[in-house]
Amino acid sequence: MNIHEYQAKELLRGFGVPTGRGFPAFSVDEAVKMAGDLPGPVWVVKAQIHAGGRGKGGGVKVVKSIDDVRAEAQRILGMNLVTPQTGPAGKLVQRLYIEDGTAIARELYLSCLVDRAASRLAFIASTEGGMNIEEVAHDTPEKIVTVSVDPATGLCPHHVRRISKALKLDAAQGKQMSKLLTGLYNAVVEKDISLLEINPLVVTKDGNLLCLDAKINFDGNALFRHPDVVAMRDETEEDPKEIEASKFDLNYIALDGTIGCMVNGAGLAMATMDIIKLYGEAPANFLDVGGGASKEKVTAAFKIITADPKVQGILVNIFGGIMKCDVIAEGVVAAVKEVGLQVPLVVRLEGTNVELGKQILRDSGLNVIPADDLDDAAKKIVKAVKEAA
Repeated sequence: MNIHEYQAKELLRGFGVPTGRGFPAFSVDEAVKMAGDLPGPVWVVKAQIHAGGRGKGGGVKVVKSIDDVRAEAQRILGMNLVTPQTGPAGKLVQRLYIEDGTAIARELYLSCLVDRAASRLAFIASTEGGMNIEEVAHDTPEKIVTVSVDPATGLCPHHVRRISKALKLDAAQGKQMSKLLTGLYNAVVEKDISLLEINPLVVTKDGNLLCLDAKINFDGNALFRHPDVVAMRDETEEDPKEIEASKFDLNYIALDGTIGCMVNGAGLAMATMDIIKLYGEAPANFLDVGGGASKEKVTAAFKIITADPKVQGILVNIFGGIMKCDVIAEGVVAAVKEVGLQVPLVVRLEGTNVELGKQILRDSGLNVIPADDLDDAAKKIVKAVKEAA
C-alpha cells in the first residue's frame, strides 16, 4: 500500500525524522490559507499523487508570493498529471501539499528497503540526490553505497559512519544522520514498511539535514497490524478493479494486455502470462485466486476480469491441488450466467476433481473452449482472440 508524500512526512516526524514543514490542501482556498500559515517568503506547491517524477510533469512549483500559490493551486488541482511513472494516461490531481521553501546546499539520496537476497533491511545512499536512482545505478554505480543491517543487532554506529562517509557529511551532519537513520529504521521496522525512499535528502545552507521528499510503501500482508496506516489509504489513487479484488482477498494486478487470466498460484500465473506473450498476445492482468478459493471468490474474480474493457479473451488455468477443479467450474458457470460472456473463454483444468469440473462445464451449455494443457490453452485463446478481432 502506498501513501502520499504529506502522509509519509507526518509519519516520519513521529519517529523524530526532520522533514520540511507543510500542510495538505484539497481546494485552492485551502492552499492559500495553508500558505498563509507558513512563514515564507518562498513556498512549494506540490501535486499529491502516487507516482514519482511529479516535477518533470509540472506538478511541483516553487513560488514567491501568495498570489502565485493561488495561481499554481488553480493550475495543478484537477489537472491530469503525466509523469514517467504514471504512463501516458496520467493521474488526476485531487490534493496538494503546500510546503515552506528550503534553502538547499546539496541534494542526496537515501532509501531503506527489504533486501530479500540477504534477508535483511538495507540502506542505499548516494550523493546523486534528485535524480532517478536507476539512472545513477546504470551510469555511475560507484556512487551508490548499500549498507545491510543485521536484524539481530539492529542499527549500529558503524552503519551511520559508513553512510555519512558515503554522503560526504561533516562531523556535525554525521551526528544528525545518527538520529535521522535511527528514526527511519524504527519506522520501517515498527510500521512494516517495504520501501522508504528519501529523494532528495538535502543539506540546507545552514548545514542541517532535511527530508525534502518521502515515499513509503507498506507490506500489504502486515496491514492487519496497522489500522492507522490503513486509514491513510487513498482509494482514488488505485485501480477500482484492484480495490474490488482486495475485498475478496484476491491477488490481482491490472496490466495493459488483451487476455484476462484467472489462475491459482503465483508461479503458475506468471508462467501463464509468459506463454501468452510467447504466442503473440499480452495478459490483461495477473490474478491468483489462491489455493482455497470458494465458488463465491471465483465468481468475483471472473466478474473483475470481465469488467475490464481491454479484455478480448479469457484464459482460466487451474491446477487443482488444494483448489478443486469442480469449485472453479461452478464459479465460472455462476459468473457467466450472471454477467454474460462476450469474449472467447478457454478453460484448462487439471488435478483434484478434474473430471467433475469438466463435466460441470460441458453440462452448463456455455461456449467454453476446453484445453488439454497450458501450451494448448495459450494457443487456443490467442487464436480465438485474433479470429474475433
